[in-house]
Amino acid sequence: MDDFLSNLSSAMATFTFFYSTATFVFIYAMFRDHFPQHLQDDIQKYGRKLVNFAYPYSQITFDEFTGEYMRRSEAFTAIENYLSDKSVVSAKRLKADAVKDGQSLVLSMDYHEEVADEFNGIKVWWSSNRTTPRSLQFSLFPAVDEKRYYKLTFHNRHKQIITESYLAWVMNEGKAIKQNNRLRKLYTNNPSKDWNGFNPKWSYVAFEHPASFDTLAMDANKKQEIINDINKFKMGRDYYQSIGKAWKRGYLLYGPPGTGKSTMIAAMANHLEYDVYDLELTAIKDNTELRRLLIDTSGKSILVIEDIDCSLELMGERESKKRKIKEDSDMDPISKKVKKEMEETTDSKVTLSGVLNCVDGLWSSCGGERIIIFTTNYIENLDPALIRRGRMDLLIEMPFCCFEAFKVLAKNYLKINSHILFEQIGELLGKTNMTPAEVAENLIPKFEGENVELRLNRLIEALKATKNGGACRPNQKRKRRNSNLINKKKK
Repeated sequence: MDDFLSNLSSAMATFTFFYSTATFVFIYAMFRDHFPQHLQDDIQKYGRKLVNFAYPYSQITFDEFTGEYMRRSEAFTAIENYLSDKSVVSAKRLKADAVKDGQSLVLSMDYHEEVADEFNGIKVWWSSNRTTPRSLQFSLFPAVDEKRYYKLTFHNRHKQIITESYLAWVMNEGKAIKQNNRLRKLYTNNPSKDWNGFNPKWSYVAFEHPASFDTLAMDANKKQEIINDINKFKMGRDYYQSIGKAWKRGYLLYGPPGTGKSTMIAAMANHLEYDVYDLELTAIKDNTELRRLLIDTSGKSILVIEDIDCSLELMGERESKKRKIKEDSDMDPISKKVKKEMEETTDSKVTLSGVLNCVDGLWSSCGGERIIIFTTNYIENLDPALIRRGRMDLLIEMPFCCFEAFKVLAKNYLKINSHILFEQIGELLGKTNMTPAEVAENLIPKFEGENVELRLNRLIEALKATKNGGACRPNQKRKRRNSNLINKKKK
């Protein structure tokens, strides 16, 4: 009998709950469909006041994206980092977002989960939420449409402390946690036609290049000048702000293939502890997509465009347009139509103007603490507008191997600082063109047990062969052309 009454009571309670819910839903639907909009607004307004009076708590929402979903909010990222450890301890439901270092999962609290925090004796509550579109949509990539956000709840009497002290503390703690747990990355851009919720603009791998300025084969004085320049840039946030200039710096690395341009970039990234974004211009549809890629990069990063003279038909663009106008005027209508159709099917329409805006225009100021590096094998082929002062702040020549660079390579590969054959090698290096990569190749052991003297003699033979084979340093005409171009840039 007792069990029967207990079951009956439970059934009645369930029935009452569903009946009350259905009644509320029915009344709300009638109110929404038949009451005038201005009356609905007034009722909701006074309803919120009544709720606020009875519920003495305030809430702050932090959306994942800002600026029309073009850029991820730094506040959202900092909060996510700050709550990561607390979520593992306090939250009942967790979600695994990504794999860190390829070994362990990064855990955070699941959607619509809540964790408590305390600051100077004040208790607050954080919740993770997401919303999906109200309209019924059939999409292959639903993640694109959802909106994620964090919500902070606290008592009204603590509002000043929360807004002035607590949030600043959370931001600083979140940034510190990110820096301590940071896995530096090497990014490459995906083709713009493939961008979607599951294939973002940038893909990345762990950046594990071992290069450093200690192992970089270059003249010691020139190397120190570069180190001083990037150190000054890294510490120059207040300076750049005081002069009203975006916190960025441009470098052009030029020289023959194999002189260490890519190694220089890796050494800079390791010295500054920056991420690297390797931008492939041919995978970008147009200038708009280029700007979207730039916005999606983070601070403390190096943006690299290698072989800028070969990436696209950017150089001499002004002259080519003049020639195009003249050629089009001489064409018959059918030839013009065929040419136009061929141009429309071209994969990339990135222009010199788009690249210049990326380097030095308004869009270059999106984000701070960024270095932009161009590399080229032929500086004389570049449009002067691309490398003028203010765009490329420092031109760094990566020359053929000199004796100072050789001594660095000997220390790296042979573990020696001097040898009786060094003098002969220094004389030969002064008369031949051999890149650091070619010198290093001759210093690598070819078989087990090969000693230092054998490897140095192999290098000597290679230098003699290069000299006798007719290889020579760049002719004086090319030297003068490069020198004139750099002097114009300095003026």
